[in-house]
Amino acid sequence: MIGHIVRMFDHLKWADERVLLAMRRSGERHEGSLGLYGHILGAEHVWLARLEGRTPTVAVWPTMALEEYETVATANHGAYRDYIETLDESALARMIEYRNSAGRECHSRIDDILTHVALHGAYHRGQIMLLRREAGEKLVSTDYIEFVRGAPAATRDSSD
Repeated sequence: MIGHIVRMFDHLKWADERVLLAMRRSGERHEGSLGLYGHILGAEHVWLARLEGRTPTVAVWPTMALEEYETVATANHGAYRDYIETLDESALARMIEYRNSAGRECHSRIDDILTHVALHGAYHRGQIMLLRREAGEKLVSTDYIEFVRGAPAATRDSSD
């Protein structure tokens, strides 16, 4: 299971970086996609703070410039790598207590939180790509299979 978690977070880093590059190419003119990207990074940060039992320093819906998001992304990716390296199989089943953003006391397993973080980002990266397609921009793929194969996934415009 640890190996799978590591691979999901390698994908998360790769996908976050691809979105960042696409946003850099087009600039910050798409407020909606910039806000969603910030939310991905803010949520990653908040969940890691919960896992580590500390107070987050980045909001779950932060408002920053693209360069600041890049700094947060780099910090998140390094911190998750370091955190996951401390875990073993038995630690993944451990429950942690935290307060959610509504202030409610919650309990969750570490492996469930890590899976949520990886899937949450995938969900919102899809929303970002939809917004960018509607704006007439060329899309980047963040599909997991493209990450593991190292080759683009098929699209409706491609013929295999």
